[in-house]
Amino acid sequence: MFKKLKTETLNWIMIVGVILLIFEIIFQFGGAIIPAIFSAIFAYIGWKNFRHLWGKVLFWIFLVFFVFFILNLWAIRFLIVVVIVLWLKDYYESKQSKSLKPTLPNNVINNEKLIKMKPLFQNQFFDDVQTEDMAYQWRDVNIHGAFGNRVIDLSNTVLPNDTAVISIRHLVGNIEIYVPYEVEVSIHHSSVFGRAYIFDEKDVNLVNKSLFFQTEHYDTTYPRVKIVTSIFSGDIEVKRI
Repeated sequence: MFKKLKTETLNWIMIVGVILLIFEIIFQFGGAIIPAIFSAIFAYIGWKNFRHLWGKVLFWIFLVFFVFFILNLWAIRFLIVVVIVLWLKDYYESKQSKSLKPTLPNNVINNEKLIKMKPLFQNQFFDDVQTEDMAYQWRDVNIHGAFGNRVIDLSNTVLPNDTAVISIRHLVGNIEIYVPYEVEVSIHHSSVFGRAYIFDEKDVNLVNKSLFFQTEHYDTTYPRVKIVTSIFSGDIEVKRI
């Protein structure tokens, strides 16, 4: 459904949603946003203690509250209406059109094969993510999340004689990356609130800032790892192991 939309159309949908969110913050003093945030925090606390009975109760109660408050946001209601309209439009067009099979010129042979690889991590919104304590096969990392910590230990894998990539986009939580001494490193980190501890460098007042470091021989030596991270609130620590 959304794949058929032009990028400009999706951008306008997002812009209208953001405008509605801003109006709700200004004219309704936050509306349901603040209760939704507090509900999400308490639901996360319940999730982290889900093995206890009080954790289960806390999680399910505040999850219901969170869904209720989210559905009361103007922006969310607007997106729900958009999804319904697009689904009806897509359904109508599918009934009107016939399935078409693409044809290639006679002199073009489409024999390219793609291999679907299993990623090292799956995206997790409300849980911690970390590498295994035992040896594992390396895959480039490209993940996002909402709450929890992200821990990547490169000492338990064999990096390729090339550039390994770690890309993490996160909302609230800490990021820890452990790098062997023989590996060159490039780190590009941005944060709204937080702290950064990168080898011997540290920034304890990382407010709406970006940091960029790389080791001396990064441009000429392999193996090397390129780390690109962004976080709303949390600390990042990159250290040797």
